[in-house]
Amino acid sequence: MRLGIVSKVLALIGAVVSLSMIWPLLWAVADGTEESGAFVLSMIAGLTLSGGLFLLGRKNPAKELGPREAFAVVTFSWIVASVVGGLPFWFARSVPTFTDAFFEAMSGFSTTGASVLTDIEANPRGILFWRGLTHWLGGMGIIVLSLAVLPFLGVGGMQLYRAEVPGPIQEKLTPRVQQTALLLWGVYLLFSFLETVALLLGGLSLFEALTHTFATMATGGFSTLNGSVGQYDSPYVDGVITVFMFLAGANFVLHYRLIRGHLKAWWRDAEFRFYSGLTVLATMTVAAFLLCRGIYASLGEALRFAGFQVVSIMTTTGFVTADYERWPAYAQGVLFFLMFVGGCGGSTGGGMKNIRVMIVLRQVRLEFHRLLHPQAVIPLRVGGSVVGRDIVNAVSAFVVTYVGLFVLFSLVMAGLGLDVVTALSSVAATLGNIGPGLGAVGPTDNYAFLPPAAKWVLSFCMLLGRLELFTVLLLLVPETWRR
Repeated sequence: MRLGIVSKVLALIGAVVSLSMIWPLLWAVADGTEESGAFVLSMIAGLTLSGGLFLLGRKNPAKELGPREAFAVVTFSWIVASVVGGLPFWFARSVPTFTDAFFEAMSGFSTTGASVLTDIEANPRGILFWRGLTHWLGGMGIIVLSLAVLPFLGVGGMQLYRAEVPGPIQEKLTPRVQQTALLLWGVYLLFSFLETVALLLGGLSLFEALTHTFATMATGGFSTLNGSVGQYDSPYVDGVITVFMFLAGANFVLHYRLIRGHLKAWWRDAEFRFYSGLTVLATMTVAAFLLCRGIYASLGEALRFAGFQVVSIMTTTGFVTADYERWPAYAQGVLFFLMFVGGCGGSTGGGMKNIRVMIVLRQVRLEFHRLLHPQAVIPLRVGGSVVGRDIVNAVSAFVVTYVGLFVLFSLVMAGLGLDVVTALSSVAATLGNIGPGLGAVGPTDNYAFLPPAAKWVLSFCMLLGRLELFTVLLLLVPETWRR
């Protein structure tokens, strides 16, 4: 492991996060509130840390990251970002301890949306803007953003791209990874602009429109209101955010191709069809149960609230318009299942990803065929393309590891004193980067009551979920650190 080159790239990440605090600082200065000093101190501390990391790696002659260095950079980047990004919360006294500050920042950058703030609206706009901005930066990935400038550090980025981009199959739009990163960020910026304009037309202020856009496009879920999106009680706002959550949960490569004129890009993609079908099916069945049980008086109302929560949970955004713990057990069960599915590969969503679920389901079906026809050679296909055995093995290993970690950390949380429902859903909600769960961490609750040890465990779950498990777990293997 060449730690010098790792240190050099981490310096860039720390600098990006520190300099990004200029934007919430401007809100604080405009409002004349006291958190301005907290942002200035945080920027100084962050840039000092970045300078120290750069000095440690300045003499490293390497021009290309190897696989080991890439995994280390990606994992430690989110840790460095959360340490630096948590400083404003701590210095501004929005949270009582550094543990809470780190938890809130990790939740932001990992686009989880699990919060320890008990009264969100009591915080100044500068802090809330920074809280939302951590989502937006983490959504498309600080790493992907930094790929565009890595050549200036004398460091190539292909291995970094492979380590960070979510999904079992990474797809480049161009031969040059830096150009791919810029194109993806271009789509991200375009959709963010369109949603902001749409929310402004719905009567939200610029501050509210921007912060909710940050959380939507990153599938994060941090709202500036205690009652989340439901506090607006606006069918128009619900509809706009639902549409953009759905788009953020789809593969951004497909969006780029659609913008370039490939009008059938969405429907030709097998994963997108599966994602759309599952969303519609879950929405219809949940709405039917809500209507039959008398939770809502009309079909339109049932579809509005069911559709929003299904899309919010499935894309791992975590916005709330209803207290779904008051819904029938079936509806809660559907939402809990969707926590594991998540968004599509190449999206800002978390979870196991639809493409992996598809491959596992088709592998199961294929095994039944092989039992009936032992001599037949039947390849596994997705969207007309044969899926190689190496990808099937990787997906199977990922799913088994994901479920195993869910069980392990659920037992740890139960051992720390949480009831079974809260233990299970808190791990599912953080490992899947969703935010709200069930029980004591439900849609109307938060994570502030948890003991410090539980917050660090769940912070680790957020990191694991954001970086697709193996990126982080590989650093725990001794062989990774051997030359």
